[in-house]
Amino acid sequence: MLADDGVPLADALVLSHPEQIDRLRAACPEAAPAAVLAGDPCYDRMLAARPYRDRFRRALGVRAGQRLIVISSTWNPESLFGDGSRAGDGGEHGGGDDVLSCLLPRLAREFPVDAYRFAAVLHPNIWHGHGPGQIRAWLDRARRAGLVLVDPLEGWRQALLAADAVIGDHGSVTYYAAALGRPVLLAAAPLHALDPDAPVSAFLREAPRLVPGQPLRARLEALVDGHRPLPGPAAFTSSVPGESAARLRALFYAMLGEAEPEWSASLKPLETPPLARVTVTAPLHVLTRVEGPGEVTVTRWATSAPSPDPDGGEEAHLAVHEDTRDVDRLRVADVVLRDGPPDDPRFGSPPVWTAEALRRAPGCALAAFVVAPDACVVRLRDGALLRLVTEAPEAHTGPDPAVFASALHALLGDADGPAGRDRVLEAGFTVRTGGGRGVRVRVERAPEG
Repeated sequence: MLADDGVPLADALVLSHPEQIDRLRAACPEAAPAAVLAGDPCYDRMLAARPYRDRFRRALGVRAGQRLIVISSTWNPESLFGDGSRAGDGGEHGGGDDVLSCLLPRLAREFPVDAYRFAAVLHPNIWHGHGPGQIRAWLDRARRAGLVLVDPLEGWRQALLAADAVIGDHGSVTYYAAALGRPVLLAAAPLHALDPDAPVSAFLREAPRLVPGQPLRARLEALVDGHRPLPGPAAFTSSVPGESAARLRALFYAMLGEAEPEWSASLKPLETPPLARVTVTAPLHVLTRVEGPGEVTVTRWATSAPSPDPDGGEEAHLAVHEDTRDVDRLRVADVVLRDGPPDDPRFGSPPVWTAEALRRAPGCALAAFVVAPDACVVRLRDGALLRLVTEAPEAHTGPDPAVFASALHALLGDADGPAGRDRVLEAGFTVRTGGGRGVRVRVERAPEG
């Protein structure tokens, strides 16, 4: 109800585009005199923060060569997340009919962890309705495979700016993503629930959709590589981009009957989110291919990997984080991993932990402790303690150092006797991950103390 006896109930109805005023006039002409065109402050904050895209990507744990895919869901039964109230039937990711419960296993199955990072933006009402503990429990398996849960109040704008693509539904976050020029793939689009004349309906009719059964990785890569932004979302989100602060302040002071301050109106800048600590604790199925002397390609999957191609020189091994919930996999792991501060007394120093890890897993070839964004300490089965460190100029954006351990395992397995092994350890190596450039890794002897 917008008017009572022909009188608008609100002193001002703030709208962002003349199209909204036209629809207001058609739906409730008595309320139209209260309409004020003042833009969209949320959109303006995102436009102002576009220069900080790389900073937001680093905060979300995105490394060089990775593509960030943001999954966005609004909160009603026809959203991507679905009707969470039915989650009590035992579905891991929410209601039995929701799209997300089918989508997340596909992400782990089709996308290598070093080529893609995934982040989920769920509507605040989803968190409020079920509680953070229940949401994290539903999404636990995906989180162990590397999914980042974004703060629904303060972090979602930065995630959209950082994204390479968005998988979404009919919610406003998906529409904002399209307005920012991001490639959008619709996983849920209930047109019947929306005003057919609204701009969001036109967007849902035009935007590409996720097709069940179609390979998702190829679909997303084609979407990103061939993306041409749809003009509608940016045009209809705000007809006065960048002007909302000035227009809203002028409105508020006019309603108060006061003069505006002398200084310019401004919006609070988007803050850089806390660093997301992304640790994949699901067992990693690793495919390696030695490309030549001291050069290896490593592809890691957080679920069963494609079968290796022996004719193409591929080999497979299993790398498992010590914190895995799949503890039975530790007994058959080729590489055991840990990450964290090297001086944490709970686990012992890297020399102590690596020795203990090999004793606990007698079938393991090496144990690797990631001690920095660019380095890990590795102990081989023969007792040798090594430090693997990247020579990349911006090490914090390079590959996960756990990749270095898998690369070394492949190279030592391919080495031609003790002399070949010594050459690998003396010369170092180049490692490539899915989608990433080659990175040189230096091999140093690490002290036992």
